[in-house]
Amino acid sequence: MTVNDNPFSGYSGRIATQDGLYSQSEVGLANRNSGILLETLALDVTPTGLHYLLTHFDVPLIDESRHKLKFAGAFDTPFELCLDEIRTLPQVTLPVTLECAGNGRSGVSPRSHSMPWAYEAVGTSEWTGTPLKPLIERAGPNSDTMEIAFFGTDYGFDKGVGHYFGRSLTLKQLAELDVMLVHAMNGQPLLPQHGAPLRLIVPGWYGMASVKWLGRIEALTKPFDGFQQVRTYRFRESDEDPGRPVTEMRVKSLMVPPGVPDWGSRKRWLEPGPVTIIGRAWSGGGVPISKVEVDLDGEWCEARLEPQVSNYAWSKWSCEWKATPGTHVLRCRATDVQGNVQPLDPPWDVAGFANNAAQKVQVFVGQP
Repeated sequence: MTVNDNPFSGYSGRIATQDGLYSQSEVGLANRNSGILLETLALDVTPTGLHYLLTHFDVPLIDESRHKLKFAGAFDTPFELCLDEIRTLPQVTLPVTLECAGNGRSGVSPRSHSMPWAYEAVGTSEWTGTPLKPLIERAGPNSDTMEIAFFGTDYGFDKGVGHYFGRSLTLKQLAELDVMLVHAMNGQPLLPQHGAPLRLIVPGWYGMASVKWLGRIEALTKPFDGFQQVRTYRFRESDEDPGRPVTEMRVKSLMVPPGVPDWGSRKRWLEPGPVTIIGRAWSGGGVPISKVEVDLDGEWCEARLEPQVSNYAWSKWSCEWKATPGTHVLRCRATDVQGNVQPLDPPWDVAGFANNAAQKVQVFVGQP
């Protein structure tokens, strides 16, 4: 297919100029992708069927018995592995919180046309697989290798560019990160929508780095210029700005909305009296949370913080609130041990990436 034959080459991301306005195609994206149910933040591990999903193209339906992972490119000793061989390697299970880089995009205006996430694009699972580092060492990147690229088997178009979904990491990043080749999730084989039969997990980074349906790992002697590496997942001040790469997750917290919901608006109602508010907080790069605060009637109150179950999993928090009759807006914000604090207002970039502004929940307290 030539550029002139490409029916998608004229597409350009539109800017939504007002809050709350979504194009028909964005509604279509929202129908195809799904987020966590905020009430399940009460659980340490997100049920597999409720973990968020962002699928760029179609889900490849791969025959596990025939699938091979190829190590190719500038490796001294390239090789292939089938899934049975990967399962015989040393296995680890690691609880990891994954968040989509676009989580919170609907709270940013103006913003690019894309998946209109609110708060729900996050989840924590127990991922089982084998560490990647020994396999990279076995393949032996040659002396000219600069990056290692990871390619899924999912193919499609974005802004007129046809490509397999691919991302890369530098050798330095690979040395520092606890990257895993994963074949199981919460004690069960990966489901097709979660990357079966094999995916990457890059703990501490936004989810775009954790390539699903992994088919090829390639050593590169120059920086990777794939679409998902250089054309998106970058913080930009304008469409012409080359931008900065999106990498580690920003510090963030979410609460389980207290009370019961209104079906249409999802605003909350509860009776007056004592209420325990619970939620989760996390940060990127394995950095622990040091504090969570909850805005209760204009006063920031420090919550009780429980220990992490792993360096890369969220922390549970809780606080007590004496709910009085009236309308209230609750907020929560986290601080990590490096001193990073959630902002109250959304940070801005063209694509609405990494919005970690404090969550707001409107609650009506009174008699029904």
